Amino acid sequence: MERSRDVTPLQDSQTFQSKCSAVIRAVASTPGLAWCPSFYRDKAFLVALLAGGGFWLGLWLWLPIHPITLAQVLSQAFLFRAILYPALEELIFRGYLQGQLRQQSWGQQGWGGLTLANCFTSLFFVAGHWWSHPPLWAAAVLLPSLIFGYCRDRYISIYPCIVLHAFYNAGYFGLTGLP
Repeated sequence: MERSRDVTPLQDSQTFQSKCSAVIRAVASTPGLAWCPSFYRDKAFLVALLAGGGFWLGLWLWLPIHPITLAQVLSQAFLFRAILYPALEELIFRGYLQGQLRQQSWGQQGWGGLTLANCFTSLFFVAGHWWSHPPLWAAAVLLPSLIFGYCRDRYISIYPCIVLHAFYNAGYFGLTGLP
């Protein structure tokens, strides 16, 4: 292969690297794996965090709670429910499913910041919780799911969703006890 005389080997290497970077960004953006470096400073994200605290306060005021012990916080069961399951659920629901639905023209349509991709993903998220939760609690995951989906659309990344989901689960299971 003959190289153009105007392109040095260094420029050719930089062009290849920039093309590779562009391909990696494109592949990572569909499932939401592109890093979003400053989401934690965004007002919308901070409001979503506060919403979790408001929910926990409501639980504490209206329902009998059974906070877990420090030993339970460090248990495998708690770590799975607070970190592993949220990460996997976000990868599947917000990463794969919402990422695929967002690519459809109808999936990008929406109202008030909620896309159809988010709404359909949230319905599947509720259905996914139906088998392991009482019906009312399964339905109650709709609002957090819409918040996670809003973050997925806003930041084009699942990392803020994972952080929120883990935060919500940690507070919920920390207050209500482990099943």
